[in-house]
Amino acid sequence: MHVKKRNTRKYAPVGARPGTLVLDTNKEITDLELIRFSSDHFEQKNISLAELDKLNEELHLPQKKVNEIFWLNVSGLGNEQVLRKIQEIFRIHELTLADIVNVPQRPKIEEQEDYVLIISQMLWLKDPSTISNEQVSILFGKNFVITFQEDPGDVFDPVRDRLKKSKGTIRKSGSDYLAYALIDSIIDNYFPILESIGEILEDLESALISNPDKDTLKRIYNLKRQLLNIRRTIWPHREVFSAILRDEFQSIKKSTRVYIRDVYDHTIEIIDVIENYREIAAGFMDVYLSSVSNKLNDVMKVLTIISTIFMPLSFIAGVYGMNFENMPELKTTYGYPVLLTIMTLIGLGMILWFKKKGWFKI
Repeated sequence: MHVKKRNTRKYAPVGARPGTLVLDTNKEITDLELIRFSSDHFEQKNISLAELDKLNEELHLPQKKVNEIFWLNVSGLGNEQVLRKIQEIFRIHELTLADIVNVPQRPKIEEQEDYVLIISQMLWLKDPSTISNEQVSILFGKNFVITFQEDPGDVFDPVRDRLKKSKGTIRKSGSDYLAYALIDSIIDNYFPILESIGEILEDLESALISNPDKDTLKRIYNLKRQLLNIRRTIWPHREVFSAILRDEFQSIKKSTRVYIRDVYDHTIEIIDVIENYREIAAGFMDVYLSSVSNKLNDVMKVLTIISTIFMPLSFIAGVYGMNFENMPELKTTYGYPVLLTIMTLIGLGMILWFKKKGWFKI
């Protein structure tokens, strides 16, 4: 498993006007999804740029639809025309739009006169081996919620399903509750990723016990880097939810803040799990180094035993290999086979002695 690499953040030129947008042309807007709902009404459709003007009229005019909530989901941040139109309709400050477009930003929460902006980092499994990481900006006001995504695809399908089937209180609650439901989906989706990492840790443990090699070491390093990246994305969320619970936000009702506490608890739990996994991964590194060291010691032990067995045999062969004229036993008829027999018996005797000592138990 690996985390999909993100592009390096692009900054506005030095001295540029505050609020300058740095657009990524590879992330053109591919989809504008509008969901409008009330306690007894639900509608979901894709809209065009031309239909945004009509949305502008419906958003600010009729009192008869004061209880209707608009959720606009924007996929892609590369079309300035569409972004400027959304900025105009929802009266978004230029600095807020810059935070949304100039990704990645650190997760944070900001409140303006007519809306609240929450910037989050969404992790989700695109496939069993790839974790997608992208910024999601949630901007909500009195009767609207806008979500800005870098790429198509998200973790909000359970929220869409609840809205469609009118499950729970989501259709009867305000835009702040919808924003909570979206951020809750983002945070809860960290848990399946952590479960996958837990399975990887189990596989690594088995590999360390059976046969640690360079590939195992590489997998440990990759896992430690992934955990560091996930920790870096989840840690600032704690500050965001803590600020919501601690400070007063006009656009967030007290009844919704109770649910935010639950998201805060989930965030703390995720951070704890990540820290535990990092300690386990660090322990795996120590186990790997110990295993490699023990394996090397075992090899050296075998070589030492072999060298020790051949030391007396080499001594005997060296003595009778000297080229002196008057050496005893040099003319003996059976000297050669007798000497080989003695050397064999010495070798076997040493092997039996080492075995009795238990030095062959590797």
